[in-house]
Amino acid sequence: MDFLYSIDLSIFYFINKTLANPVFDKVLVLLRTQECWFIAYAILIYFLATKFKTPGRLLILTIALAIIFSDQFNSHFLKELVGRIRPCHSLPDVHLLVPCGGGKSFPSSHAVNNFTLAAILAYFFPQYKYHFYTLATLIVFSQVYVGVHYPSDVLAGALLGFAIGNLFVLIHKKLILKMFKITDKPK
Repeated sequence: MDFLYSIDLSIFYFINKTLANPVFDKVLVLLRTQECWFIAYAILIYFLATKFKTPGRLLILTIALAIIFSDQFNSHFLKELVGRIRPCHSLPDVHLLVPCGGGKSFPSSHAVNNFTLAAILAYFFPQYKYHFYTLATLIVFSQVYVGVHYPSDVLAGALLGFAIGNLFVLIHKKLILKMFKITDKPK
């Protein structure tokens, strides 16, 4: 375990300190800020609801349920179970660009939630899957860069989010569409 922690720590310091520069300091702080995404989420909801009508609205429902589940399961169960302290609380020389936060570190909720969303959107809009996963990766990379998560926090969060997203795709296909007697998905 010490060996794995030393690798995690080395990668953390490389991203958090070696890559530090004024441009990343501004862009990556903005990229991880939830308020910056409200307009994008509003456009996504409007697009799905108006272009795809009922199937789009059911997809919005699935996304909302998936994000609520992923966030609550991760924040209130997994993080508490693991109990890992954030690097900004446990390391003395972190290049910290945002408030550290009082919660636990493993897995990253930003990673879980963004990869849950990316996995769902990638299934329904496969022509844009690389865009969704690239954006989710940039957001979780920023978590390490700003000093609030270790690389293993965001990696575990990304894997968990991918799994939860795919679970909710199955729930959408097997349960939600059948409940509302809808046979087609947004295309």
